[in-house]
Amino acid sequence: MPPGTGRADPYRVWLSEVMLQQTTVAAVKDYFIRFTTLWPRIEDLAAAEDARVMAEWAGLGYYARARNLLACARKVAETGGFPDTRTGLRALPGIGPYTSAAIAAIAHDQPETVVDGNVERVVARLFAVETALPAAKAELTALAETLTPRKRPGDYAQAMMDLGATICTPRSPACGICPLIADCDARARGIAADLPRKAPKAPRPERRGIAWVARHGQSLLLEQRPAKGLLGGTLAFPSTGWDGRELPPPGAAQWRELGEVRHVFTHFNLSLRVMLGDLTGNPERGALVPLRQIDRDALPGLMRKVWDMARPEIAA
Repeated sequence: MPPGTGRADPYRVWLSEVMLQQTTVAAVKDYFIRFTTLWPRIEDLAAAEDARVMAEWAGLGYYARARNLLACARKVAETGGFPDTRTGLRALPGIGPYTSAAIAAIAHDQPETVVDGNVERVVARLFAVETALPAAKAELTALAETLTPRKRPGDYAQAMMDLGATICTPRSPACGICPLIADCDARARGIAADLPRKAPKAPRPERRGIAWVARHGQSLLLEQRPAKGLLGGTLAFPSTGWDGRELPPPGAAQWRELGEVRHVFTHFNLSLRVMLGDLTGNPERGALVPLRQIDRDALPGLMRKVWDMARPEIAA
């Protein structure tokens, strides 16, 4: 907390909320500790090199968040601090309705309503809302707003999120120890475990592609992916056919297939054929990186799978 305020540090609130978007606490914990150790203030993060931040983010997924993280950090550092209103926060790169409400409530004690998946679940059960998600989102937000107190809204927001995460859980909610049991309509009707209802998900489409592991002596060919789009801004093996780009092999070689890796993205499943070859000339794109300098942990999850498949062949 900033000295003398008794409130949470807006930098840490913002960083944690961005990291937790579509990601579990267990997956985020080590990343959060590493980021706040490397860059303890937002000014430190703002001054960091893009490639270093993207490398530290590698494996956490949803790489647009990392790009927005840097853009937001630099904007906040430039203006001298985070705005203390939800409207001002919404104007920053990568900050949407939920994150702006969370920062305003938790860091600035503003009476804003913070609604994540945990809060949606608590409210759906409390009011026995049977409309299926995602159609129910507006209704659940409106009902949540009726509960938000003007005093200690940040503590309340965190308490509601914790209630959903630890007691009012998706399966087998612990209704017997819930502090809201007397007011819960779903509990009274015996349908708490069935809510919130969710519309059936459409099956993920399947995509296919190729990843080329191009070797030249004791070096491998890597490239920086385009800033926008899937795995944007990350270091990767050249690839094609799965991300809207149709590209030829990155250089002349006798390519042989090592096998196939599978990866699940939010909106599709991917099968990627891994091809290994020794370049016979200069590569047509990317840069050759000595094997000893390649850090597996700096690669995004998909490319780690490619590396893991190719590594035994490279070492042979």
